[in-house]
Amino acid sequence: MRSFCRLTSSLAACVIAAFLAVGSSAAQPADAPNILVLIADDAGWNDFGAYGHPSIRTPNIDRLAASGLKVEHAFLTVAQCSPSRISILTGRYPHQTGAEDLHMPLPDSLRIVPGYLDETGYFTGHLRKTHYGPNGNAQFDWYSEAADDDFTDFEGFLDEAGGAPFFMWVGFTDPHRGYGDAPPVHQPSDVRVPPYLVDDVPTRRDLARYYDEIGRMDGQIGYFLDVLEARGLRENTLVVFLSDNGRPFPRDKGTVYDGGIRTPLIFSWPDVIPAGSSYDAGMVSVIDLAPTWLDVAGIDTPGQMLGESLRPMFADQSVPGRAHVFAERNWHDTDEHIRAVRTDRYKLVRNAYVQLPHGTPADLGGSPSFRSLIRKKNRGELTPAQARLFEAPRPRIEFYDLEKDPFELDNVAAHADYWQTARELAAVLDEWIDETNDFPPHVRVRDDHTDRMTGVWFTPEIPPLRNAEWP
Repeated sequence: MRSFCRLTSSLAACVIAAFLAVGSSAAQPADAPNILVLIADDAGWNDFGAYGHPSIRTPNIDRLAASGLKVEHAFLTVAQCSPSRISILTGRYPHQTGAEDLHMPLPDSLRIVPGYLDETGYFTGHLRKTHYGPNGNAQFDWYSEAADDDFTDFEGFLDEAGGAPFFMWVGFTDPHRGYGDAPPVHQPSDVRVPPYLVDDVPTRRDLARYYDEIGRMDGQIGYFLDVLEARGLRENTLVVFLSDNGRPFPRDKGTVYDGGIRTPLIFSWPDVIPAGSSYDAGMVSVIDLAPTWLDVAGIDTPGQMLGESLRPMFADQSVPGRAHVFAERNWHDTDEHIRAVRTDRYKLVRNAYVQLPHGTPADLGGSPSFRSLIRKKNRGELTPAQARLFEAPRPRIEFYDLEKDPFELDNVAAHADYWQTARELAAVLDEWIDETNDFPPHVRVRDDHTDRMTGVWFTPEIPPLRNAEWP
């Protein structure tokens, strides 16, 4: 076993690791299912062949979907890397974890999925991107120190598991920026340009490189599936594929629009899930993933988790989904306090910092796509859809009819036809804020370190958190 105590100087992490190791002796049936989680880093929900993209080549993700259950309407709780991963693994909304901002570590008081599985004899590990801090790291039994593009140590993990049921979390670094210099596979003519980006050569090349990164990740996913099959583990392994947030482009990543919070979600478990299944009976939130994984392992949902197991939909794709899903945006290079509620047709967004334009993550500010927007803005040539990114002041309330406006560009909050529905969804959002003990905007504040209008990253330091008394 490779202990995190030698990878971190955190005494608290080492104490937790020792505590969890003591609890790992509980017996687990020999046929307990394995769990393999494959999580993309900044991938749009529909940028895969299985989700209808006409030109991105993803044969392995497509065969994963064909072998199991594809969820059509799945949503994240936040469109930011580390808060999203911590939310998924704790089964809590980001503002409940104490790690709602980018790069905030999991607090020492919280347990994540491997910390529970360890008590029942599971061998737990993760590969590549972690992003949850020393306490989260310490709750895994195993971690590989290999290079970011080397996943072959997965076989070493399986050897060390020694036949015990395993939980493996694979954090890909694709398709996160920056993009390398490998020969291009996709061409600018292959791309689909959303209306809030500029349809020019730099943007098309930028999207094509992003497509290439998804293709590279797809090849890596094929490796994991091949290893499972070669070792006779595929039938009794639940494989889950999703993304931590939307594509790394303006008005996607770091937003509560569907481009930021909607995720692909595929479950494949040949022993249990019929091949070629699809779930379209309602919405799914990733807040339910941690309870699902624990349920599969025979563990009741802990009281600190808010979600419910999705396992019933594995056998019955007609079970009702969620009537509402909730999302938030906090500090990510620029400070925000945005909350949103979505139904199958409508979305209501509440902005706190209305005097400022929307904050763009720093890795997007230098991208060709963002620079194209800036050039067009400086010439006064932005379309209304493109100008929404720089809107200031912003409305306190945004309301979208997703059936008519899937890109969320036409705010109809004040329209007579939608006014009452917007009021009703605002009440639902208020109730969620109260029930989850969300903090008001003035309580947890950080300064920006990226300019909102130009995308310029002006300091390497993460500004300190300025807390007020709460509750």
